[in-house]
Amino acid sequence: MPIIVNLDVMMAKRKMSLNELSEKVDLTLSNLSILKTGKAKAIRFSTLEAICKALDCQPGDLLEYVREEEK
Repeated sequence: MPIIVNLDVMMAKRKMSLNELSEKVDLTLSNLSILKTGKAKAIRFSTLEAICKALDCQPGDLLEYVREEEK
């Protein structure tokens, strides 16, 4: 998938655990884990906003577009 989720990178930079982020954004650990591992198919803007607020970052810090090479 050409969209890379860098949630784990931002959490490490902020020294925040998945449990702590889960409490701050009011999301289950399993939903955050799905997002963190890049298995999520979508994310609500309200969820993205809450994560950005908790981690004091911009959406571009969390999401990255990587062009797939043509075969």
